[in-house]
Amino acid sequence: MDFIQAIILGIVQGLTEFIPISSTAHLVFASRLTHLYEGNPEQLTATIAVLQLGTLLAVLIYFAPYILSITAAFVRDHWNLVTKKRRMRFSGTHGRRPIWLSEEAWIGWLIIIGSIPIGTLGLYFKDLIEGPATKNLWVIGIMMISIAVLLAFAELVGKRRKDIADFGLFDALAQGFSQVLSLIPGASRSGSTIMGGLLAGQKREAAARFSFLLSIPAIAASGLLELKEAWTLLPPDSFAPLLVGTIVSGIVGYLSIWFLLAFLRKNSTAVFIIYRLVVGSVILILLWQGVINPQI
Repeated sequence: MDFIQAIILGIVQGLTEFIPISSTAHLVFASRLTHLYEGNPEQLTATIAVLQLGTLLAVLIYFAPYILSITAAFVRDHWNLVTKKRRMRFSGTHGRRPIWLSEEAWIGWLIIIGSIPIGTLGLYFKDLIEGPATKNLWVIGIMMISIAVLLAFAELVGKRRKDIADFGLFDALAQGFSQVLSLIPGASRSGSTIMGGLLAGQKREAAARFSFLLSIPAIAASGLLELKEAWTLLPPDSFAPLLVGTIVSGIVGYLSIWFLLAFLRKNSTAVFIIYRLVVGSVILILLWQGVINPQI
């Protein structure tokens, strides 16, 4: 990997990690165009996972005050419970949360609960995820279209009434299990979780916000796990470019978060649905005509 390849991949990662158009799909194409690690899906998987650490940093910086508030409230409420300063009562406001938990601490629990599905299945299917099957363009093309259809359905039937302060267990599980779809290339982590949120009756911006918060444990776990393996998988001269690419992905990712939240306050996800349908269809047509190879 050289610096030009790293910067290109960093820009693509930052743009597509949070916009619901699938980062894996675009990174696979970017790696082909830049001739990066051709014939070696394990090296590409490690590179993508490390680049994701840049977008993880973007989330942490963008939501820093809110994350600190959640963490402080989580520690405080549980400390008060342990020291008997507060009784464990479970009849919360509107039945959403245990009454002994503050709103911020409850969001912390929802992030933990929502992260269990992808954490469990991600570890179980780790070898499959790192292999060539997850870079297959047939799979990517089909999933680009499938999530577009599901997202359109969610837009049509979703009530869009809930703010993040109204979330309960159902909301965490709806987005948590939807996030599992992101293990399939072409699905998109943000696209899948926003879809799940809309189906649960969440407002678009609220669904996106929780999607970003829910991405923190998943990206951290996969990125740090692959970072360890990257030391043995990647050539030594690729680490300096990879660091630059990770920084670029963080900067672009921060701007992408700002853009998407501002966009969803006034707009639907229709433009992303159309984009996914077009790109997915083009991929499948090119594969059908034999113009491109399905494997890396």
